[in-house]
Amino acid sequence: MFSKRTEWKLQPNRYSEACERFRAEGKIAIDLTASNPTRVGLDYASEIILQSLAALESLQYRPEAKGLLSARRAVAAYYHSLGAEVCTEQILLTTSTSEAYAFLFRLLCDAGDEILVPAPSYPLFQFLADLQDVKLVPYPLLYDHGWQIDLRGLEHQLTARSRAVLIVHPNNPTGSFVTPKEMRVLSWLCARRQMAVIADEVFLDFPLDGPPRRTSAKNAGALTFTLSGLSKIAGLPQMKASWLVTSGPEALATEAMARLDVIADTFLSMNAPVQLALPILLNQRRAFQHQLQVRLRANLKELDRQLAKQTLIERLDVEGGWYVILRVPATRSDEDLAIELLEKKSVLVHPGHFFDFPTDGYLVLSMLPQREEFRKGVEKVLSYFQAGATP
Repeated sequence: MFSKRTEWKLQPNRYSEACERFRAEGKIAIDLTASNPTRVGLDYASEIILQSLAALESLQYRPEAKGLLSARRAVAAYYHSLGAEVCTEQILLTTSTSEAYAFLFRLLCDAGDEILVPAPSYPLFQFLADLQDVKLVPYPLLYDHGWQIDLRGLEHQLTARSRAVLIVHPNNPTGSFVTPKEMRVLSWLCARRQMAVIADEVFLDFPLDGPPRRTSAKNAGALTFTLSGLSKIAGLPQMKASWLVTSGPEALATEAMARLDVIADTFLSMNAPVQLALPILLNQRRAFQHQLQVRLRANLKELDRQLAKQTLIERLDVEGGWYVILRVPATRSDEDLAIELLEKKSVLVHPGHFFDFPTDGYLVLSMLPQREEFRKGVEKVLSYFQAGATP
């Protein structure tokens, strides 16, 4: 009765069962998996944001497949602030990056075609690919005093059905940026094989170790689609406003936008109030980002301070984003370890397998929590190992 594309394993795994059982017993854990910026004690310009949604024009229906021009101009101004000149005709608004992925998978792929995705990476991609009848092919990110794309391994994964290489800049959860050299090689590979680059840049504005990195929005070496939105860069996931920017060889980019225009016009999913508010909402990003950058760097410094007192656990290098990876003794599966940390220490962490790490021995922590909560959570995690925990 149901399609094969939705034949997912819907039964809860042991980790989710443990979390549900913990909550049902009325217990409270320190949540080091937090991903919702609106729930971690950050200040927002509430009055300005709410007023921005009250424009009288919101009562009028003016469908525009790419999105209202005023909103696309605001996005173009955002890229101008990053040093990339993007015209409004290159921009298409979507309600989320998930919707942007769906549009691109439909644009680039027939059923069974392949998109190359990084591993480790965020698990959402598999569900989006399943819904669009697309096959995901992982390419490895290697760690050796920092993360690198295994370019040789990626090239070996290419087949006649490869349609695009997806990069996450910086990656979630590794926090690694794609280097200019890696981008040049990927663009060359994709152009040579008539493939596209899909660049997810939702965490681009959160470097942790230096100056801002270059956006892919002006990449001209291959057909490139750059994705971002309010959810991360302005801390407003509830506003449901994202976009994709098309760049690359002019003829290909023009054809791509013409086809995307039809796809978007078929759904017309963007709502008027958020589009009209987008210039104001984007302007709020600076205050939000400043607050969060201070917190992220402080939490990372606190983590390093505590790690310096022990030798069992290593923090992997992180360049940007909201997450950090710990390499821990692989005495059991990461799922078992995460469950024990919840049950014995009342702290919630992500097991590495959630992000497709190839082996056990990895925990992923969010740096979003308030500083005191993060400090206590890290203390609990480290005390578990310092106590000589065994399987």
